[in-house]
Amino acid sequence: MGCGTSVPEFDENEVCTGHYTKVSKPNPWAYTKPITRTELMKMRDEFWDTAPHYGGHKEIWDALRAAAEAELSLAQSIVDSAGIIVASADMTTCYDERGAKYELPKYVLSEPTNLIHDD
Repeated sequence: MGCGTSVPEFDENEVCTGHYTKVSKPNPWAYTKPITRTELMKMRDEFWDTAPHYGGHKEIWDALRAAAEAELSLAQSIVDSAGIIVASADMTTCYDERGAKYELPKYVLSEPTNLIHDD
């Protein structure tokens, strides 16, 4: 498989080349139970605080966070300038130019359909 398909190819002497998948809005999804915006924001903060411990490079995690929190056109610019290879258009699976994999949960990329108002 080449770049722009489900998993980019890498070898130790080259960077993935070819077209990158364009970032798009995630499909609607529902969390396992209705949650409030406050709970969602807490989950997001916890994920981003611990994300660098999952491997990869902190600067790529920082770029992914910025892209996840940005409008689509800006998100595309962020991933392009950081050299992030978007393997799934909704950004749930990305790679850096060295081949490290970054998996993002949907809750950091968009709001669930069963989000409830805080009381």
